[in-house]
Amino acid sequence: MLVSVIIPVFNEERYIKELLISVNKVKNIQKEIIVINDNSYDNTKEILEKECEHLYTKLINNKKNMGKGYSCRSGIESSKGEIIIIQDADLEYNPENYNELIDPIKHNKAKVVYGSRVLPGAKRTRPKTIDFKIRYLANLFLTFLSNILNRQKLTDCHTCYKVFKSEVIKKVALYENGFCFCPEVTAKVSRLGIKIHEVPIDYFGRTHSEGKKIVYFDGFRAVYSIVKYNLFKNT
Repeated sequence: MLVSVIIPVFNEERYIKELLISVNKVKNIQKEIIVINDNSYDNTKEILEKECEHLYTKLINNKKNMGKGYSCRSGIESSKGEIIIIQDADLEYNPENYNELIDPIKHNKAKVVYGSRVLPGAKRTRPKTIDFKIRYLANLFLTFLSNILNRQKLTDCHTCYKVFKSEVIKKVALYENGFCFCPEVTAKVSRLGIKIHEVPIDYFGRTHSEGKKIVYFDGFRAVYSIVKYNLFKNT
């Protein structure tokens, strides 16, 4: 069973090579690795093309910076796998969790799986900063709001690790270009009557000084998107 690993990348010169090496080390999975460089202005593109060409299956270079959602859509559209995993390009999430993430789909127990940083069994390393605590509490609130409207029982709806049966995600019309890809895809999968399965994962949080991209305004956008995609079904 071929697994497509979709990796949107923006300004990750410090981490991208190590991340790709980690993905390639994962055993017992036949993988295609699709990297989408979102018009990075650091040395990410050069590193991908000159140092990492043997570490991925396909490289897509966006002509301008489009956002995570756009890059994920590009990767999904060009994928050939029966299972699709979304993987952030930093080192917050551990590719060694892949087997646990895809097992429910392989054994027909689920069609969509999210990796939870909150479930018992999750291994978490969090920066001890006010900023990180605010983001943690915001994620709990967004997950609570999403559950009410989506009728799910998730613990972590804004996790990076989202895993789909290809036949499911490819029939979902997605439009968000930025980080609101997360609430949009959760709402639209829920509309199909699909229960999202969760498994605990490893998480190594990082700060903005270490390259974290999401900002407070994205939280307000997420609230808007959760309401929009749940209350207005024609979106």
